[in-house]
Amino acid sequence: MPEGHFHWHSTSRAFAGDHEVALLPTDAPPAIPCDIVSDALQMLYSAIAGSGVFCVSSRALPELAQLTAGQFATLTGGTSGAPKVIVRTHASWIKSFEANAAMFSYVTSDSIAVLGSLSHSLALYGVLEAAHHGLDMHALSPLKPSRQAARLQEHGCTILYATPTQLRLLPKSTQLPDVRLILCGGGALSDDTRRHIIALCPDAKLHVFYGAAETSFITLGGPDTPTGSVGRPYPDVELAVRGPDTNGTGEIWVRSPYLFDRYLDGDSQHTQRDGDWLTVGEYGYLDEEGHVFLRGRAGRIVNISDQTVFPEELEAHFNALDGINHCAVLARHDTLRGHHLIAVLEGADDAKLAQNIRDYCAANALVTPRDVLFLDPFPLLASGKPDLQRIAHLTEGTQ
Repeated sequence: MPEGHFHWHSTSRAFAGDHEVALLPTDAPPAIPCDIVSDALQMLYSAIAGSGVFCVSSRALPELAQLTAGQFATLTGGTSGAPKVIVRTHASWIKSFEANAAMFSYVTSDSIAVLGSLSHSLALYGVLEAAHHGLDMHALSPLKPSRQAARLQEHGCTILYATPTQLRLLPKSTQLPDVRLILCGGGALSDDTRRHIIALCPDAKLHVFYGAAETSFITLGGPDTPTGSVGRPYPDVELAVRGPDTNGTGEIWVRSPYLFDRYLDGDSQHTQRDGDWLTVGEYGYLDEEGHVFLRGRAGRIVNISDQTVFPEELEAHFNALDGINHCAVLARHDTLRGHHLIAVLEGADDAKLAQNIRDYCAANALVTPRDVLFLDPFPLLASGKPDLQRIAHLTEGTQ
C-alpha cells in the first residue's frame, strides 16, 4: 500500500454486531451505505484494498469522482443544519492513529469497539484505526445498548470509542473489566455519565476529546483536566485565540496535520482558513497551563440586553446537573432585549427540575431562560447530539 494510504492489516478481524464479517475484496461503489453494517465493512475493506476513494453515509451523496487516490469523504455532525460532506486525506487520520498508539500503548491483543453508525466520523475513525494497527474491530451499532454491553464483555474489548449519549445508555447491570481505554467525543460528559462509566468500566482510563469533522482532534482531556475544560492541545496541534475580549475569550484557530481539505457538499460561513491555520468559528479561552475552555460557536452566539451569551455554555452547565441527560438552549427574538432563551430538557414535565434550573442560574449569575420545556422523546442526531432544528420546530410558538 502506498505511503499515506489506509491499510487494512491482515490480522484485523471485523465484527458487525454479533457476527464476524468475511472480508473479501470485491468491486464496491465509492458511496457506501451504512445501514447494513456487515456490508458496509465489506465495501470499506474493498475500497481500502483497492486504494479507492470512499464515503460511508446514511444518505445520497454528491459525485465522488473528483476525489483522488489517498482522499476520502465523511460527514459533519449536522447539529444545527444538514450534515456537510468534507474531503480529507488518509494521511490526516493515519498521523493520529500513530499518535494514539504511542500515547495509549496499543498492543496486538487490544481490540477496538465503536457503538455508533459508521456514517458518524467517530465510529468510522475507530474502525479504520483498528484496521491500521492490526486489531480486531467491533461495530456494534446494530445492537441495543444491553446487547452492546454484553458483546463488549463476551469479546473482552479493550478500547471503546463512543459519545456521551452512547456511554450513558449502556446498562448499569453490566461490568466491563477488560475495557482499559475510553475515548469519548461529540459532546459534554455530565458528572452523572462520568460516574456511570467509572462504575461500568472500573479499570478504564477515560479521555474526553474535543474536535470537529473539519479538524479531527484539537484537545485531549484526562483525569487531571480542570472542571469545564476540554483539555490541552492534542499532540502536534497548535492553538491560537484571536481577537480576545477583556476576559480572554476569542476565536479559536488551529494548525495541525489533521485538518480537512475542503467541503464537497455544503459549506459554513464560520469555517475560515489563513495559510496553515483553520477556524470553525468556535470561541473560548486558554488558562495559564494551556487548558482550553470552550464557550460556543459563532453561529449560536446571541445578544441579550447588550450582553454576549453563548447558549452552549449554558447547556454545559445544565448537563452537569443531576437529573438532566440532554439539554438544548435555544434563542428567540425579543423586541426589547434582542433575544431571550428557552431551555429544553429530555423527559416528561418536571416543575421541580425546571425550578432547579432557574435557581442554579440565579446562584451562578447566569442568564436565566425565560421558560424551561420538556420533550420526550428528545430529538437526537445519529452522532448523539441534540437535533437543534427538530427541537426548535417542536417548540415553535413557545415564549
